[in-house]
This record gives sequence, structure tokens and C-alpha cells, in this order.
Amino acid sequence: MKITAIVQARMGSTRLSGKVMKELKGNTILSHVIQRLKQAKLIDDIIIATTEHSSDNVIEREAEQNGVRVTRGSEQDVLERYYNAAKGNNTDVIVRITSDCPLIDPFIVDEMIKFYLENDYSLVTNAGAEYQQRTFPRGMDTEVFSFEVLEDAYVNGEKEYQREHVTPYIYEQEGNSIHYFKNDRDFSDYRLTLDTEEDFQLITEIYNKLYTGNHDFYLNDIVNLLKKEPKLYDINAHIEQKKVK
Repeated sequence: MKITAIVQARMGSTRLSGKVMKELKGNTILSHVIQRLKQAKLIDDIIIATTEHSSDNVIEREAEQNGVRVTRGSEQDVLERYYNAAKGNNTDVIVRITSDCPLIDPFIVDEMIKFYLENDYSLVTNAGAEYQQRTFPRGMDTEVFSFEVLEDAYVNGEKEYQREHVTPYIYEQEGNSIHYFKNDRDFSDYRLTLDTEEDFQLITEIYNKLYTGNHDFYLNDIVNLLKKEPKLYDINAHIEQKKVK
């Protein structure tokens, strides 16, 4: 069984253009995402799924410099990008990650993969459309599902938002076969994703205080820092997450 983390990435962003290539402590955001995912022991491969747009050539180069594969496809049809990436890599299980998560916790990713493998759910998520189910911060978003489930979405998902956001069709069709993976403490108020300048300010502060050249700090370390220095939490506390249309 091959388990592949597929990371969607592109330079175009409506709120913070070029965010995945912003520099943070000597490396790009994308590089930090990749290096943290490499610590997940249950992931066999990492693929960066970017677009065919020339502006994303830099993403391909950055991914290759970090030793991971790249696939390129439609800018708007991200579902097709995922499907082609997974099929071309003979992937059995997909771990969906977005490139705006430079604080992604590989231990959480592994826990979710393990839970998925040991149970019979169509999709295991700590994100999803049901916001009241969330216990992890934004920026830890992980979804785990099979190639067969992805293929069904690819073949039958016809609406624009289903193609752009990859998994809405799965949530809509699978219903009771969706499992919301919960943390033992509710950290959903924390925002650790990168979508705005305020997000980048917070993430920069976290890296300045916790990153010493090695990715050896994880969710609990980050939360402890934010509790110790509540002014950091305030940097982006007012930002509202974009909703799936």
C-alpha cells in the first residue's frame, strides 16, 4: 500500500500572492511544509501538485530542490490535479495537505493516517465543512482518503466548487462515513495557517522563537508559546477564514 501526501501549491493567491515562496528563516514556506511532512513516518511519498502556469515554474524548482516530486495541471480544477497526481504515482491512500501550512504537525498527520488504516471510513479529517467539529487550529488541516474515493469525486463531481476545493463532493456523498478526528483539547480558536499578512507576521514570530534550524517544535509547543505570550495570538485573531463558495 502506497500512502502519498499531495500538497496543492500555486503562486496565485487572492489574499496573499506568492505566499508559498515567501522566505522564513532562510527557507521558503513551501520548503518548511515539505521538511515537516518528511517527518511523518507513515507517508511514503510527497507530491507537490501545482499548475501549468509559467508563474508556478518556481514552485516546481523549489519542490525538486527539496527532493520531492511535482505534477502540474489545471489552475482551477484542483480535483483533477489531485487525481492525476495520485493515479500517476499508483497511490492507494491520499493525504491532502495545502501549502499554506508551514506549522503542520507530522505527528498529527501520522495519528490520522494510522486511524484511517485501522478503521473503515471513507475520509478522516480534522478540518471539513462542519466547523463545530473542529478541534485543531487552521494550519493543521489534514484529510485522508482512498484513491477510489478520490476517483469517484473526480468522475462525478461536476460543480465548480467541488472541482476547486477537491473534497466537497466526498463530504456531500459519504455522509456517515466521514470521521472527524478530534484533539483531546480544543485548539480551534488558534489560527496557524498562512492566508494574510497578519498570518505571516504570526508565523514569523513563532519561527523566530521556536525554530533553531531544525523542525523540532510541534502543536503543543506552539500553543504553549501563544498562551505564554497572548499578544502573539492577537496578531491574526481577527482574520476570518474564507468560506467554500
